[in-house]
Amino acid sequence: MSTDRSANINGSILRLISLRLYVSRFILWFQELTHDQRSIRIIRYAVGVSVSTALAFAIEWPLSFLTPVLTAVVLAMPLPAPSLRGGLKNMLHTVSAFALGLVFTLFLLPYPLIYVPMLGLALFQIYYLLNRGGSFWLVLMSLLAILILPMLGNTSEGLATGFVFGFVWSGWLTVVMIWLAHMLVPDPPGGKPLPKRPGFQPVYSQPAAQAALKSTIVVLPLATVFIVADLSGLLLVMVFAAIFSLSPDLGKGTEAGKNSLMSTVIGGLGAWVFYYLIVAVPQYHFFIALMFLTCLYFGNIIFSDRPAAKYFSSAFVALFILVNSSTGEDADFASLFMLRMFFIILATLYVIAALKVLERYWPGRQ
Repeated sequence: MSTDRSANINGSILRLISLRLYVSRFILWFQELTHDQRSIRIIRYAVGVSVSTALAFAIEWPLSFLTPVLTAVVLAMPLPAPSLRGGLKNMLHTVSAFALGLVFTLFLLPYPLIYVPMLGLALFQIYYLLNRGGSFWLVLMSLLAILILPMLGNTSEGLATGFVFGFVWSGWLTVVMIWLAHMLVPDPPGGKPLPKRPGFQPVYSQPAAQAALKSTIVVLPLATVFIVADLSGLLLVMVFAAIFSLSPDLGKGTEAGKNSLMSTVIGGLGAWVFYYLIVAVPQYHFFIALMFLTCLYFGNIIFSDRPAAKYFSSAFVALFILVNSSTGEDADFASLFMLRMFFIILATLYVIAALKVLERYWPGRQ
């Protein structure tokens, strides 16, 4: 009896020693892997997106897929670790942006003669804020709020309100996921400093105002027609056009459209492989592990000097959205992919045509 007990104790001690050796080896391997800033950013990207994906698919709150998407967008940018104040400010910006969208939906949408001029004024202020170096998060949230919520409000005010709660909650969790990713995979001490963004210009800027006016003139007619005529099936065309018009330059607008099209092709091919792998092994743990490996592959290209790097951040977003859309009942992966391509082409053609007309008849053109 005592011999068996001694054997069990010795076996437990050996297992603890083996576990400690494995942990030590893993720590050494991880330290070797994260010896430079680029490797750290790749691993942080994979960890942050995979953890947010695991949380989103485990809980599945309304619009839960937005948390991994927004996390991937932010972690792909050359930004330092967010401060507590900066994160809380982004949370406040999310609430204020969608509060503005609700005001437009609940109080202004029933009165088109008031709604259209106020929409134009809001679009101008949003683009003007961006061109003066304002918060990109606030600009993105505000654009999505004032364009998407009225479209949903045409169908049901309850649908628009539910969308607000789901989006705000996903936005807040995104901020938490960014904090967590930087905590789990911090930047190395004395690493290469990240490029600094130009500071916000609080005074009037004529170039910024002209650029904002051009963007507003391009987006306002399309948004007015789509929202007033309730063309909810073409919602993505309006959103893509608003994003492509962030820089009202014909070359940049065309380039943004081409990049988005190329990113969708790359993301679609990746989504096709990803989708059939999870169909072959429909298990939650396999799905998260596959997501982690996919993020490592995309992150390795995103944080490189390759010419294709500019496509892969948006390509991963396209991959995730296509895979998420294809997991529902009666979802057709090929149809979703072709529909997204069609929407991007439509938005690109509209922006190119609108900017060409605008540049030709803009006052003061040489």
